[in-house]
Amino acid sequence: MRWQREDNQVQDLPGAVPEALERPKATAVPEHVAIIMDGNGRWAEARGLPRVAGHRAGMKAVREVTVAADDLGIRVLTLYAFSTENWKRPRDEVDFLMALPQEFLLTELKELIDKNVRVRLIGDPEALPAHTRKAVDEAIRVTSENTGLILNFALNYGGRMELVRAVRALAEAVRDGRIDPAAIDEQAVANALYTRDLPDPDLLIRTSGELRLSNFMLWQLAYTELWFSDKLWPDFRREDLFAAVEDFRRRDRRYGGLR
Repeated sequence: MRWQREDNQVQDLPGAVPEALERPKATAVPEHVAIIMDGNGRWAEARGLPRVAGHRAGMKAVREVTVAADDLGIRVLTLYAFSTENWKRPRDEVDFLMALPQEFLLTELKELIDKNVRVRLIGDPEALPAHTRKAVDEAIRVTSENTGLILNFALNYGGRMELVRAVRALAEAVRDGRIDPAAIDEQAVANALYTRDLPDPDLLIRTSGELRLSNFMLWQLAYTELWFSDKLWPDFRREDLFAAVEDFRRRDRRYGGLR
């Protein structure tokens, strides 16, 4: 299969890409895709399995979607892996979730390196267990020079927490005389966020049929296109990502204007 981009450059894609994606569209492939990976627990419960089995199954979807995003030429893939609210879950489930990054990176890191993927993290790492933080820090370190897809994990992340952190940093800068309050504009706030060196998401995908943002990238999603799927995250496949991208490419993004 071949993909014809908006600039008419054509590139080969491994795997089966729906023929509809080969037709030129008005909107290019999204530069940044963010995904709220929802439904792992329900997937397990529907099969009479413990909830943690759903989280492990969800790792397979992470791998498949990461490869698919790379194949499509998406520049940034942000995955909502663990929210600041998820600490409220049962202790055994939290412990399992904190072990998943280590397990995932142990099995997938070599392929990520081979594919020139760069691992990033947004969120507060201070509350993470030492083994979780060590695994993530190592993945970030060994992929730091890679120039391909940015695989950005939102881990111990909350949109409101991020905004509070940014406001606090700006207030401290004003107090110390490093910035004039009148100089604080949208760009100044954006520069104080975890994502200061990343483009805002063009497309947000949420699985499991839920229709809410769940405290995810509240500032960055201001003009993001939203796409919802009834599929539970472990059942999400590369074809579903292709379908979301195809729908995105049909949309007319006007950013509040007429065109």
